[in-house]
Amino acid sequence: MARVSLKAVCKSFGSVDVIRDVDLEIENGEFVVFVGPSGCGKSTLLRLISGLENLSSGEIFIADKPVMDLPPSKRGIAMVFQSYALYPHMTVFHNMAFSLDLQGVSKKEIHERVNAAAKILQMEHLLERRPAALSGGQRQRVAIGRAIVRDPDVFLFDEPLSNLDAALRHDTRVEIAKLHRQLEATTIYVTHDQVEAMTLADKIVVLNDGEVMQVGPPMELFNHPANEFVARFLGSPKMNFFEGTLSGSTDGRGSFSGEGLEISGIRLVSTEKNDGDEIRLGIRPQHLLLDAAGPLAGTVTLVEHLGTETVIELVTDQNTPFRFVSTENIDIAVGNKTNFRLDAQSAHLF
Repeated sequence: MARVSLKAVCKSFGSVDVIRDVDLEIENGEFVVFVGPSGCGKSTLLRLISGLENLSSGEIFIADKPVMDLPPSKRGIAMVFQSYALYPHMTVFHNMAFSLDLQGVSKKEIHERVNAAAKILQMEHLLERRPAALSGGQRQRVAIGRAIVRDPDVFLFDEPLSNLDAALRHDTRVEIAKLHRQLEATTIYVTHDQVEAMTLADKIVVLNDGEVMQVGPPMELFNHPANEFVARFLGSPKMNFFEGTLSGSTDGRGSFSGEGLEISGIRLVSTEKNDGDEIRLGIRPQHLLLDAAGPLAGTVTLVEHLGTETVIELVTDQNTPFRFVSTENIDIAVGNKTNFRLDAQSAHLF
């Protein structure tokens, strides 16, 4: 295990700033997920930590040692990529043993490390197969096993599940979570998938345009987003937003007026706003409450029955789209008009 520290890390490609002044502390044994839209810089940040890219400025420490001038092989890290990158002519055993053989590790220790990793990943029966005889999930387990045998200070995962179908993604995600609990290793994981981020992470780092938007435990970011970007990015279906004005504020709480709503005591995220300023009210579809006398009215445009929940898309009289999610089997049809009320404690003002 090792602590990872990033101090004022920047990366530019020519005149394009890809990573901008990132400060981040990753503690021993933490599972940290970098998440954000395509092109936000999350993979580049991982590559800077690994040494596959050079810093433009800033400092990176692994196990309290500066690593800016060290090659990847000397940083105490092991990477698992989106591409399995297995040697097709080698067996699973030799794919996992290859890096150890290059380091001059004894054959006895190689066998011990490979067999131990295979046992952790429940793939002892696959050691004599070649990659062509493996499923996608099995190949990804081999790639993870190849990282485990190196006994690194830090595991780095760069979108390792992107090539798998939905069922395999779920199964492999569960395996990675169990693996982390078993090894208690410091792990940095890159994904664009918020489900992976929410289910795997001890701490999520949300990135946008090369900057850190918010850092914290998954439910902290879900329930208390620091800005509108984080609120929009996390959660499925996405958070609803309604345009209006700020009609009063005190002690970090504000009153919203708009879309027929008059609600006070809402968490005010944009504290620089003044009374009368335009503002957005955000509330998650799961936090709307059906109420025939509720002030928010919408006409149903789509109903999706997903088994465990029902997602209903609506539009207000002002033509603002929004969604409602219920775990109950609701008898509702397209064209129906439905009313809702909002709990101010579950809403946000941006």
